[in-house]
Amino acid sequence: MIKKLLLALILTTPFSVAFATTFYVAVNGNDANPGTKNSPFATIQHAQDAVKPGDTVYLRGGVYRMSESQIARKERINACVTYLDKSGKPGAYINYFAYPGEKPTFDYQDVKPADFRVIAFMVYGSYIHLKGLDVIGIQVTIKTHTQSECFENHGDNNIYEQLTMHDGMAIGFYLLSGSNNLILNCDAYRNWDYFSENGKGGNTDGFGCHPRPGSKGNVFKGDRAWFNSDDGYDCINSHESVTFDHCWAMYNGFGTDFQSLGDGNGFKGGGFARRPANEIPNPVPQHTIQFCLSVRNKASGFYANHHINGNFWYNNTAYRNANNFNMLNRLLNDPAADVPGYSHKMRNNLGYKGGRELTNLDNSKCDLANNYFDLGLTATDNDFMSLDESLIVGPRQKDGSLPDTNFMKLRPGSQFVDKGADIGFPFTGKAPDLGCFELGGKYAY
Repeated sequence: MIKKLLLALILTTPFSVAFATTFYVAVNGNDANPGTKNSPFATIQHAQDAVKPGDTVYLRGGVYRMSESQIARKERINACVTYLDKSGKPGAYINYFAYPGEKPTFDYQDVKPADFRVIAFMVYGSYIHLKGLDVIGIQVTIKTHTQSECFENHGDNNIYEQLTMHDGMAIGFYLLSGSNNLILNCDAYRNWDYFSENGKGGNTDGFGCHPRPGSKGNVFKGDRAWFNSDDGYDCINSHESVTFDHCWAMYNGFGTDFQSLGDGNGFKGGGFARRPANEIPNPVPQHTIQFCLSVRNKASGFYANHHINGNFWYNNTAYRNANNFNMLNRLLNDPAADVPGYSHKMRNNLGYKGGRELTNLDNSKCDLANNYFDLGLTATDNDFMSLDESLIVGPRQKDGSLPDTNFMKLRPGSQFVDKGADIGFPFTGKAPDLGCFELGGKYAY
């Protein structure tokens, strides 16, 4: 009977999970090693050759000084240092994880291939989970219009978790294709391309998501972007909808001494620049920006960016941006015809101390309710528990979630408590509060 039970268990257990293998990569490793804990590989690229669905690769702590000899593939204009094209399966992801309690840092300052864009991690595989990697020092080598990237995604159902992408010249995370990807609790900061074009870093966003037709269901949760030379989050020219949920954007468009650099929007909600009507997707996607925080960005905290449709803006908080909320749209058949925003749905949004609080919104053509501006409420310092901006760039919680601070949280008795509309999310009290923080509620996502 026992033998029959064991046989049944083997037959009903996914083969790839039941016999999953753990591999290791370390700074002092060698790709001729078997990849064990005591004899680790030297590179993720070699580890990919060994893995199968369900396997985990642990990356030991230390600084991995990357070199041009490690470029795995050059395709078109891209020099891809690590090229991940092997896929996992549903329920059997291929995992590339920082070893618990350790920080693997990948330094690209020596990777400068002439006339190529540097892509630290090019991901074409699906069902891949990357967690805990630190990427620094990515270079730009092309003087004309260009960009480099820390992570570029083309696969489906991937998870990018607790990645830090900073102090380089590259976009942090960039998606052109692939569906149902989750970018969770990642930080992109102090990235500035001071080499190409005019040195303003006009292409260096924290997070860029520009999905091609059919690339649906991509979600950013719990991410932070600050001091990136262009925008915090950008989904210009997207053919499918993107969701930004519980994300923060601070000081984008500035250098660390607040010199003016690129565009400087916190959340750039779509837009199609000056593309003619025959290049516009039909239907035009509507993006969702909810429970997000935007602080002291050079241009707009929340920006519709000449979009040709409305977006969904729910429970966002804007503070000290040049424009807290800028809902500018354009007309479909005239690329140069900018008009006040139309078809936006806005609920429970809150702004304070913007250079301008609200611009370019046609109230009569939008679905507006329970926002601070249509309730006629003006904030004061006394509405908030803290306005100390240093709190929002502090360490994350142990599980990788956003810092739990008092910044911009409402005081008991604030005029914005219980002033929101019920839009289907949990709340405490008689009704939801305005802004991204619920009084008495955990900032959970």
